Amino acid sequence: MDEIEFEQALVRALLREQHPDLAELELRDVDGGWDNQQWRLGQELAVRLPRTERAPALLHTEQTWLPVLANRLPLPTPIPVRIGKPSRLFEHTWTIARWVEGEPADHAPVTRIDAAEVLAKFLGALHVQAPASAPTNPTRGIPLAGLQDGVDRWFEVIADRASADSAREVWENAVAAPVWQGTPLWLHGDLHPANVIVRDGMLAGVIDFGEMCAGDPATDLSAAWILLPAGAASRFFDAYGQADEATIARARGWAVLRALGLIRIGQNGRRGLPGGKPTWEPAGYATLERVLAAN
Repeated sequence: MDEIEFEQALVRALLREQHPDLAELELRDVDGGWDNQQWRLGQELAVRLPRTERAPALLHTEQTWLPVLANRLPLPTPIPVRIGKPSRLFEHTWTIARWVEGEPADHAPVTRIDAAEVLAKFLGALHVQAPASAPTNPTRGIPLAGLQDGVDRWFEVIADRASADSAREVWENAVAAPVWQGTPLWLHGDLHPANVIVRDGMLAGVIDFGEMCAGDPATDLSAAWILLPAGAASRFFDAYGQADEATIARARGWAVLRALGLIRIGQNGRRGLPGGKPTWEPAGYATLERVLAAN
């Protein structure tokens, strides 16, 4: 699928076809979303329809594995409560999930320093040994050397900034760090500001588990700089308590890489290009500033 927009009428028809007991609840459009378009359904639910080519597989991952993990996670998550089946109205799977109340962090950033302990507790609960059947991901949880091809293109977005050389040094140190030798752990895989929920400056929920996979926890630990306010990273790692120096070095490299992605996607949005998200650019620069301040 190309990225497309669906109308409320389709959602209402799907509900009436497959989940008629929910079909008359209030349905409201929700801004945001990348691979999936979302609506709020009543007060407690959300409907998510895949709208990109890769989205159905991501949604299937979330449908399959989030219910297995959610009960031990200490923050609210969009647990699937109903699964939509492909039909004559819509040819892909879709989801009715729990609504997570609050604002995404690209609109309302985390500002409280004690969010460090909240994030550490969440990732400590998530980062347990994954089963052999857990999904893998070609761009998450892997050795950073596997992402070297094309990385110069990512660094082009900050080529004219004074921080470019320092960012490159953090990346190179991360690639050179010893790789993860432990068993593959469960990862969220996509912890960036649009995928966490904030209330009153505090981390209050984690959403969009489509990239969840097994691998090196450094991918998720990059959230210490991507999500938390300046100065909170050391507090986070103290609370997490399971990351050695090599893991922290790799996490910093992941943070630089994710910052570059946020900046580029944000710039595309500022220029009005398809798929761009203007709110992601300042989030990317803030991430870069925080991770470089750790030098």
